[in-house]
Amino acid sequence: MVFIYCLSIFIVIAAVLFAASKSPNKSMFGFRYYTVLTDSMVPEFSSGDMVFVKVSDAKGIKTGDIITFNPSSGSDAYLTHRVTEKITNYQGTGVTCFRTKGDANNADDSFLIDEDRVIGKVQFHVPKLGVIVRFVQLRWYFILPLIALLFVFFRMMKYYFELKSKDIDNQKNNNAATELETEN
Repeated sequence: MVFIYCLSIFIVIAAVLFAASKSPNKSMFGFRYYTVLTDSMVPEFSSGDMVFVKVSDAKGIKTGDIITFNPSSGSDAYLTHRVTEKITNYQGTGVTCFRTKGDANNADDSFLIDEDRVIGKVQFHVPKLGVIVRFVQLRWYFILPLIALLFVFFRMMKYYFELKSKDIDNQKNNNAATELETEN
């Protein structure tokens, strides 16, 4: 039982630390997550959703895939758009480039993405999970006491129900003893 508590606490702490990390290179089991900030990919996903991206090289990406990429070297921003064109050996350089477009946008993006800027392909998304993770990232000092309070609350509830079940058992034993005395 102690092992399960320790494992649960470890998982919660690891999840909070992972969610609170702002490093762009973080990944867990080869996946990275990103919170969608705009509605450029509606109806596929909306702002506040969380996309899970499988870190991969550009070779496996084809037209129609949704990819996450860094649009410029001087930025920590990431975009997630659909590939509309894959250009191999761009202008004889041997570099693969991608033309992308947000599903809700009227035109393709005005820039090409070279293979070195690609993070990977979106595998799945969870609606509105990004809102929760963003809250934890920005307000971790609020979440930790909340977790502690929940732990105390559930321990008190367990204690209360254990006492109540002991009282019921004692009452049954007293009733049984009283019935035996009245029969004799």
